[in-house]
Amino acid sequence: MKKIVLELKDITRNYGDGDQPLQVLKGANFALAQGELTALVAPSGTGKSTLLHIAGLLEHATSGDVFVNGLPCGTMNDDARTAIRRQEIGFVYQFHHLLPEFTALENIMIPQMVAGLTKAEAEKRASQLLDYMRMGHRATHRPAELSGGEQQRVAIARAVANAPVILLADEPTGNLDPETAGYVFDALKALVRQSGLAAIFATHNMELAARMDRRITLEDGKIVER
Repeated sequence: MKKIVLELKDITRNYGDGDQPLQVLKGANFALAQGELTALVAPSGTGKSTLLHIAGLLEHATSGDVFVNGLPCGTMNDDARTAIRRQEIGFVYQFHHLLPEFTALENIMIPQMVAGLTKAEAEKRASQLLDYMRMGHRATHRPAELSGGEQQRVAIARAVANAPVILLADEPTGNLDPETAGYVFDALKALVRQSGLAAIFATHNMELAARMDRRITLEDGKIVER
């Protein structure tokens, strides 16, 4: 049986004060196993991004708890949550958020150096990841010199540079044409399979969702298997 690396237990999230706060999540439960690629398919406004933010410890739940590698994170202070996030969780967004003044290689090196690796160690791993993503020939190019698909492949490499156990991807192919989206997804899926990452991939692309291990959605603030 595969190890559970992310678990959400009875997660609620309310916004606003007063007698009738907006309830976005209403007792959401979910478990993600090592090496599992799960599609999160839900209409805009149903709480998809909120769910990912809570799972990634970027946002606090109103109630319930998030377990990362078995550790309850809900009552941790901000410093402890930040440490868990840096060590265990990688993020990829619809917009790549690469630093424009740095090369592809440097963008992947920076989070590793922040985590304490030497420049030489960070450069070696960044080069390996770029080669894996078939981007080695673009290592010295800055984001403005890369296509959309190339930028997202660099963003994925950066997200896994510190060897997280969980990858949360929020519409990472949303701005790409279908062919490029498929190529980026194939690269991400191969990475999950070979590294044992556990990944949640939020998408509106049903073709990509059908190629994942599981599909979940949000209905009335709860997570439902599809």
